[in-house]
Amino acid sequence: MADAGWVRVAGVADVAEGQVHAVRVGEREIALYHLPGGDFRATDNICSHEYAQLSDGWLEDGCIECPLHAARFDVRTGKALCAPAETDLQVYELKVNGNDLLVRVPG
Repeated sequence: MADAGWVRVAGVADVAEGQVHAVRVGEREIALYHLPGGDFRATDNICSHEYAQLSDGWLEDGCIECPLHAARFDVRTGKALCAPAETDLQVYELKVNGNDLLVRVPG
């Protein structure tokens, strides 16, 4: 169901705390992150350095590490934190609606 760009992408229970969950919305590959305290975030799931799915990487202290070349990104801001990545990730607005996770996907 879409409402003003919001799309249901998963259930809250689909993303365990401390884990990353990959979803696809149209042509976009999105990573959902469940940070401590019930904080959910969403970014592009593809590393900006070279094609690798960040959902296969390691999530620690609010940062995701790419499984291919160890580039790190802050999942709250999308900021590239170290080489080899130089380009930030796109961050998607995410909200919890009951037991659903919804992401606002740009048109």
